Amino acid sequence: MTRQQRYQYLLEYFRRQMPHVTTELHFGSAFQLLCATVLSAQCTDKRVNMVTPALFAAYPTAQAMSQATADDLLAYVSSVSYPNSKARHLAELSRMIVEQFGGEVPSMVEELVKLPGVGRKTANVMQAVWFGKAAMAVDTHVYRVSHRMGLVPKTADNPLKVEKYLMAHIPADDIPDAHHWLLLHGRYVCRSQHPRCSECAFADICPRLIEGSKLE
Repeated sequence: MTRQQRYQYLLEYFRRQMPHVTTELHFGSAFQLLCATVLSAQCTDKRVNMVTPALFAAYPTAQAMSQATADDLLAYVSSVSYPNSKARHLAELSRMIVEQFGGEVPSMVEELVKLPGVGRKTANVMQAVWFGKAAMAVDTHVYRVSHRMGLVPKTADNPLKVEKYLMAHIPADDIPDAHHWLLLHGRYVCRSQHPRCSECAFADICPRLIEGSKLE
């Protein structure tokens, strides 16, 4: 099976089985999605969803959070990974949104990545989930699945290269969903440790390129 045929097989399956899919993070606004995505770096969505209800009840908007200190926010996010740096990022990014963007989360990747704690992956999540644009966020799950299933060549050895390759081979209309299709497949089936190959819908076509598939 060629790589293009593998893309076609995967996309047709996901279109049938998961036609409408989005992030598992809980949020009520663009600002809350941004905060939750920042908190989710190297942390599970489940854990983030446990801390954000109280956080967003206390600081629902950028304006409200901009008045908080990092220590104030740390009390709410202490159970996520890297809590000190993330609390600082939330305090700083909320102030920057208020001071430089009128309290509204910017829609352009170039502006989003200027915010503290916001990298290209987080910016692309915002693009796809909130702004409905054709953006491919490459996290560890997307990176791993893309390599293991032979969707990208070995030369795509960093997230940006994987992003560009996927963008070039997935129809624009599918891209916002495709991020979640690959992410969820990696989270629940094609796991980093002990992948569930016997439960995988793609077992018959997967080249199982396990070695070197992790994102270091």
